[in-house]
Amino acid sequence: MEFPERVYTKDEVQKARSLINKGHKHTLTVKGSQAFKNKVKTALELIETANYHDFLRTYIREIVEIDGLSQLREAEASIWANRYSVADPVEAAGLFIQKAQQMKDYLEGKLYYDKGEIRAVKKRIEFLHALKERSSDQALRRRCEQIIKAWTETTYP
Repeated sequence: MEFPERVYTKDEVQKARSLINKGHKHTLTVKGSQAFKNKVKTALELIETANYHDFLRTYIREIVEIDGLSQLREAEASIWANRYSVADPVEAAGLFIQKAQQMKDYLEGKLYYDKGEIRAVKKRIEFLHALKERSSDQALRRRCEQIIKAWTETTYP
């Protein structure tokens, strides 16, 4: 069974969920300028370092460069990202993990408007902790700590 081209109708969501439960992983593609692809590649390397690559590939099919607002496109299982959202590789990696969590929640039928953003932000913070622990680069560890502090000082629990 092949992953649905789009994930919008009840049947498409059920098919996608069934495949994921059987271990389906997307071959992640990146579309955009070479500069965008390079920045995303760096962020993906950080995701690999933190051991979250399989989580990302489970829920996200592609990352696409756009000129507008960065967002999850649930029906396409893709992330639309602008050049500013990938400028800092640690922030970009966190954004990708956050959006993957939102896609997971979407497929599981969890309401976004209830606690969806909180779950996604918690996943982002969890990822940052894992990256900090798994990296031996002191500058990267400090950057993770700065971002964790910024996220935990917000109104999110």
